Amino acid sequence: MRFLSVFLLIAFPHFSFSQENNVLDKAISEITVSNLDLVSFDTKDQIFASTNSGDIYQFQASGKQLNLFSPTRQGRLQQLEAAWTVNIFSFSSDLQEYRILDRFLNLLSENGFFQANINLAKAATLGNNNIIWVWDESDLNLKILDYRRNTVIQSQPLNIILNPEKLEVTEIREFKNRLFMNVKGEGIFMFDNQGNFIKKINLVTDQRLCFYNENLLWLNGEMVMAISLQNQEKIEIGSTGGKDFESISIGQEKIALITQDKIKVFDIPVWIKSLQ
Repeated sequence: MRFLSVFLLIAFPHFSFSQENNVLDKAISEITVSNLDLVSFDTKDQIFASTNSGDIYQFQASGKQLNLFSPTRQGRLQQLEAAWTVNIFSFSSDLQEYRILDRFLNLLSENGFFQANINLAKAATLGNNNIIWVWDESDLNLKILDYRRNTVIQSQPLNIILNPEKLEVTEIREFKNRLFMNVKGEGIFMFDNQGNFIKKINLVTDQRLCFYNENLLWLNGEMVMAISLQNQEKIEIGSTGGKDFESISIGQEKIALITQDKIKVFDIPVWIKSLQ
């Protein structure tokens, strides 16, 4: 019996320890932002956070505030992305406009979608090669916008692929040359870099899309969950150590747990880094 126990511990280490030891603790910092809304890491693990009115704060992982951008036209953001190498991208459906800022939150570009003949942009995200992906709810088309010319260069109707009666797109994100579209109550749809449908990821969530390697991460109560983009295997990988967190965001070496008006920052633990 003793030899069998030793064999099980060697052959199946997660059998005994995965639930007990895989807990996020020893936070680096806790950042408080009134009316906190969206959170995104840049490539240097700096944290960008927006408020319900569209203000954008920049913090170091230590919690020190670096910059603040407060737009002249206030409006809640549906998208905030800092993970690109050079620029920060934001999109407001209420204002029907997008902004591109530099790493110090200086405004580089601000444009409305109406000038590009996009009538009702409900989701938008920055893409490679100076493009913006836009979900136009007015004609149920996924569009590619060249933001240097503010011109739509491609339009893909999705009413054949997706059920138009249940088509509420909550977010789109480009990741590793693929586009992911989160449809409320339906799942996450994957497209190639031309907008051609690849497959559906069987995950229904209202949380922000959080990618790590070839996995999507999300919270289920206090548990950190992962689903493989390759085989759709869902696994429970660890615990947040608390039940009040609403979503998760991840950078290069840091991870953030978000709750009402607070961002708690940690080093990425080994049990997340082991995900392939």
